[in-house]
Amino acid sequence: MQRIPFLDLPPLASAGGSVALPGSKSISNRVLLLAALSQGTTAVRSLLDSDDTRVMLDALRELGCGVEERGDGLVRITGLGGAQPRSPARLFLGNAGTAMRPLTAALALLGGEYELSGIARMHERPIGDLVDALRQLGCHIDYLGNDGYPPLRIAHGGGRPVLQLDAPIRVRGDVSSQFLTALLMALPLVAQQQDLVIEVVGELISKPYIHITLELLARFGIAVQREGWQRFTIPAGSRYRSPGEIHVEADASSASYFVALGAIAPSSNGKNGLNIEGVGLDSIQGDIRFIEAARAMGAQITGGANSLQVRRGSWPLKAISLDCNHIPDAAMTLAVMALYAQGTTELSNIASWRVKETDRIAAMATELRKLGATVEEGADYVRITPPASSADWRAASIHTYDDHRMAMCFALAAFNPARLPVRIEDPGCVAKTYPGYFGALFSVSQAAGTDIPVICIDGPTASGKGTLAAAVASQLGYHLLDSGALYRLTALAAGGAGVAIEPANEPRLAELAAHLPVRFDGARVFLHGQDVTDAIRQEAIGMQASEVSRLPAVRQALVALQHGFRRLPGLVADGRDMGTVIFPAAPLKVYLTASARCRAERRHKQLISKGISTIIDDLRADLEARDASDMQRSTAPLKPARDALLLDSSGLTVDQTVARVLDWWQARRPFSA
Repeated sequence: MQRIPFLDLPPLASAGGSVALPGSKSISNRVLLLAALSQGTTAVRSLLDSDDTRVMLDALRELGCGVEERGDGLVRITGLGGAQPRSPARLFLGNAGTAMRPLTAALALLGGEYELSGIARMHERPIGDLVDALRQLGCHIDYLGNDGYPPLRIAHGGGRPVLQLDAPIRVRGDVSSQFLTALLMALPLVAQQQDLVIEVVGELISKPYIHITLELLARFGIAVQREGWQRFTIPAGSRYRSPGEIHVEADASSASYFVALGAIAPSSNGKNGLNIEGVGLDSIQGDIRFIEAARAMGAQITGGANSLQVRRGSWPLKAISLDCNHIPDAAMTLAVMALYAQGTTELSNIASWRVKETDRIAAMATELRKLGATVEEGADYVRITPPASSADWRAASIHTYDDHRMAMCFALAAFNPARLPVRIEDPGCVAKTYPGYFGALFSVSQAAGTDIPVICIDGPTASGKGTLAAAVASQLGYHLLDSGALYRLTALAAGGAGVAIEPANEPRLAELAAHLPVRFDGARVFLHGQDVTDAIRQEAIGMQASEVSRLPAVRQALVALQHGFRRLPGLVADGRDMGTVIFPAAPLKVYLTASARCRAERRHKQLISKGISTIIDDLRADLEARDASDMQRSTAPLKPARDALLLDSSGLTVDQTVARVLDWWQARRPFSA
């Protein structure tokens, strides 16, 4: 979604319906690299479209792989097949550990000259244990910043490095499983003459992610032999072979948010609960075991090979004490579920949280406390006691630390029993793995209509209310309703249907208005799926819209249509009677005006830019006549709502008017500074 400063979630009441999940990030980036290392072309279906996969695709292109994106989740990768990647190359990998670690290992073994970097947080994520293991083999890798962390420089300008492969390769397993994954994916490139052995030093964390790696290696022809979780052997003669086509199953970590949603929220469709499509009980992903924890807390979950069904069972949820080494990412969702549990929930063996996109233990403790929870944190655990009663919950602005999982799991706090809103700062960070997350959440969540916020912006013709409303909606991530466009659309539809705009045709015009298939997409307006933005801005249509708006039956027909635009997470509505007639209980009403002279000058500039010759005095006279007519009409005359804030934009820029409205809105929100 658009990178907006924050997204306010109103109190959510229930959930139901179906949600289709995107592809797994862990599987997507592994498959992309394995396809790139293989001979031939691999068709990758249902690939996740996210920040992490985009940086991997960009890197593969830079390295000389063929990448064909079709836009429907199908990507064709033509691999290097053992050839040396294009060199020299500089690769920017964002904050994608699933790209940085495996690419470092593969490129170090293949030879060439490369620089690998990312965003500031990536340069704080450790990679020293992987680099140490690769240096054991004879790879030349230098740190360009702090020792043990990216950015890195790999320097083998004379071809492949001379490697020492006789002794087992030792790597620590207690910091990140991605170090072992990187070696498992890279070493088959140099296992032609002899078996290669990897020995894990210390306890291996996040074992399910290694299971994913091994499963995918097998799909590409590499049969790794495993002795427990401490010793892995890559057979001599290993060679990557493309499977031709591979399907990326939906992300089990993303499923955790919707499993939790079904466990927390009352069902809006009776006993059917929430249906999750794209991942099932037999998933190869370790995070599918989140289901066991959710069941232990009280969720009722059934499913098949490619879907899950979830309903709320025990309520309140039951507190649990769980070693989360097997589900480190999904365990974050359990921490928010603990807000709805009776007793204290303990999540342990999560030291890896400290070296993820942020220090997740510290971040989780800080943000849970904002909501009213009592939290104890340790080196590798958190203990969470929920607010004692609904009166102890607090409206909170959740800092997300540029961490997608913080944003996604804390959205579930909007189901709190105190019916308080929750602010998610930097919601666009979900693009790392699930760009459409909030849209999916809103598609299966329901809220009381009165809880969905509306900002009304009314005013006379040419006051700039449409521009202001669109800008405010964009800043807040809210839906937009241009009520004036509805009258213009009715006039346009009437012309298309051959219905004259006159009182005698009022019933037919009202019928057209009631069923307008309209959609607003930012500043664009669509009717029957066609972009009619420019068509309805014609002066003739504007005059006809004024005539249409005087017909009471048409206005009444449009009331229900306009109410339908009040959808999660909120609405900005502009017009002439939004605050007086359509949304009289809106929490913020703005009446935007400007002098007739100023409005005439603005309109003159607009028309001149379109090549239309006009006279300012004539425009001013026309605007004054419209104002008088609109203020004197018997139905919903133009006037500010009694509690509207007046905003004269005569001497203000668009940015200044937007800032003024956003300041007013912030002052009405319950979040502390």
